[in-house]
Amino acid sequence: MPDIFQRFRGTLTTWDQLFNQAAEFATSVGSQYVVGISHSADRGDGVVTVWYWTPNAVVTNPDA
Repeated sequence: MPDIFQRFRGTLTTWDQLFNQAAEFATSVGSQYVVGISHSADRGDGVVTVWYWTPNAVVTNPDA
């Protein structure tokens, strides 16, 4: 089962807004499928990523 992700990003978005968006998405995916949530920042550009898996995901390049 491959891991996939959803990224939430914004230079004009607050950290609270980014984390709320990520939390809402993670809740919609379901805790049994969420692998983790990560974040990073670079010069005011914030990124929050929800990593999750799904048994129905299609792997387009399994050697990558």
